[in-house]
Parts: sequence; C-alpha cells; structure tokens
Amino acid sequence: MLDSGRWMPDDQEMPPEWIIRVGEKDYGPANLEMLREWKREGRVIAQNPARPADVDPAAVAGSAEEALWTTAAKIPGLFDGEALVEASVLRSPRRPSRQHRSLGQILAETFRIYGKGFFQFFYLTLLVALPSICAQLSSSAVDTSSSVNPDLRSAVAAAFTLCMFLLSLAAWPIFIAGIQILTAELAAGRPARIFGLFHRIIGFWPRVAILCIFVYAVFFLLSVFAIGIAAMLVVGATSLVTIVLALGLLCLQVWLFGRFYINVLFWQQFAVLEDSDAGTALRQSKELARSGADLPWYQRPMWRGVFIASLWCAFLIALYIGPEWSFIRQYFHLAMTSADPQAILQTLRESAKAQGFDITSFSLGLLQTLLRPLVGIAFVLLYFDSRANLTDQNL
Repeated sequence: MLDSGRWMPDDQEMPPEWIIRVGEKDYGPANLEMLREWKREGRVIAQNPARPADVDPAAVAGSAEEALWTTAAKIPGLFDGEALVEASVLRSPRRPSRQHRSLGQILAETFRIYGKGFFQFFYLTLLVALPSICAQLSSSAVDTSSSVNPDLRSAVAAAFTLCMFLLSLAAWPIFIAGIQILTAELAAGRPARIFGLFHRIIGFWPRVAILCIFVYAVFFLLSVFAIGIAAMLVVGATSLVTIVLALGLLCLQVWLFGRFYINVLFWQQFAVLEDSDAGTALRQSKELARSGADLPWYQRPMWRGVFIASLWCAFLIALYIGPEWSFIRQYFHLAMTSADPQAILQTLRESAKAQGFDITSFSLGLLQTLLRPLVGIAFVLLYFDSRANLTDQNL
C-alpha cells in the first residue's frame, strides 16, 4: 500500500520475491528464504534498499519510481523488527548510542575467534603456506644432493620453485576471501566449516584476484620507487643537490604510500562481505577509512587500522631481528667500508650460500605464517565496528 507517497508492505500484500540493492548493483529476485541466507552471510544489512520484484520500475516514472523502494529492515520476517527498534533507539536524543568496542576489546576478540576456529584457519593457511614450504625443502634437498648433474639440479629447483610460487599466488585470493567469511561466521556465533564454505569462498576468487593484482602492484611500484631513491643517494652522496632531491622524493614516496594504504584499508572486507565490485570496494574502503571525523583521532578507523598493522609489523621485526642480527651487522659493516655495491652483494650471496638451510629461520617463518590470519581477523572485526559506528552517525 501507499503511505504519504511511500510504498509500505504489509503481511497481506508482501511480494514473494524482492530486489536488493547493494552498492550500485541490484540483486534478485530473491525470496524470503534466500534473503535470510544472504543476511546470515552478511551480504544484506537492514539499511540496504529493497523493492518488490513483481513491479517493473521502468513502468513507473519520476517520484513514483523512488516510492517503490524501501529498506531491507522493513521486509516482514527478515529482520523481525530488531533493526527498526535499534534505529528508533539510536535516533532518540534521550538515549546515547550503543557503545562500540575499544581496540583492546577488538584484539581480545581476535584471539578468541582465532582459537575457536584454529583448525579452520589452519587449513586455509595451508593453501598458501604449503607450496612455499615445499619449494624451500626441495631447494635445500637439491642443493645438498651430489648425485645429480649441477645444471640439471638448478633447472629442476628453479622450475619447481616457480611452479610452487605460482600456485601460492593462485591460492592467495582464496586465503583472503576465506579469512573474511570464516571470521564473519564465527563472530556471529555460527558454526563455520571450511569445506562447507569453500564453494562460497571460491566464488570471490576473480574479484579478489583482480584487486590483489592492483593493490599489491601499486605497493610494489612504490617500493621500487623507494629503492631508486636509495640508489640515488648512494650514487650521488657527494652532491648536495642530489641529497636534497632524494630527500624530497622520499617524503613524496612516504606520503603516496601512506595515502594509498589508507584508501585500501578495508578493500578486502567490502569486496567479500559487502559483495562489492572492484571499483566500488576501493571507493567504499576509502570512505570508511576516512570516516569518524567527529571522534577522537585514536578512535577513527584509519588510525585503529594503522595501529593493528603496526603491531603486526613490530611482531615480525621482533621475530626475525634475533636470528638475522649477524647478517644485518655484516651488511651494515660492508655498506660502511666498501664502495662497490657489486662486491657487497657478492659477499652477502656467498655468506647466505655457505650458511645453507637455516632451521631457525624456517621455523620462525612457519610461526608467522600460522599467525598471519590474526591480522585478517582483526581487520574484519574493526570493519564491523567501524560500519556500526558510521551507521550510528547517519541515523
């Protein structure tokens, strides 16, 4: 029925199927059972626009077309009224908005979810870790074998390493999408089985792969830019103009890196949990990361995301600084005493070759691989919390 120019469904006139708008795309037709499944997957929230599928918008013009649309919260039997009740409470000036989790609570929830779904995350991690481990072990075995021709040895090791590298790259989008879906299921208190969810995870492979290529390619180019600046400083260390120019370029590189990192802070969550296409996911990630201007700076999504990433980087540095300390000291000693970059690289290459397979470094690498899902889990929880805060501000 129509109420003040707006279409309002009731139990008697409820259409059997609905069209749901997510981002800039329309999905459906979907019946109530399918909508409930989308809701459980986190693909439909109360604020998504919705309209009955049995009405053609092309046959309606002007404001009447807008009147066809309502929100998913008003679909009878989907949210059971909880979204409407929550919205009315949040709009009331007499009651404060519900409290959101602090960063400490998010980190504690991260470890709880990781422990609860440890084996699920472990199976998912194996997809990207196993090819890398096989390449390292086979390379070490080939290097220590003397029964095979050295040239053939090198060719076999190089071919196998390349295959394992490509396999690991192909599995990386599955790992990213799996972290998002598993965390969303466990955070909602639903049982999550990696094999039962695998068909859903695989479905996001093309989109996540495209975004991985774009995002990581930009980070790679920015890293190459930084290496070029360092080379400029080494080559033209005696020129004041070169030093000033290099420092200016370094500041620009840091600014570009930080700005791009903030813009893609939540691209994984929007690409998977919101089912947004590549362009929309990047735009929504930028908007969410830069939201919360009315909050203290340390409560904004941008700074909380940077803090979580910084904690992970600090953990990696602490993990590797001990075993690699002698190598780092040797590098700085050669850099300060030798003016020939080729000689430095040759010396370090020979030192690494003489050292051979390092079980300590291998074990530490395995540890950080097993703990890597913690970063993804933390960002999913931060995403949920930031979206809830943004919804409160818009109500």
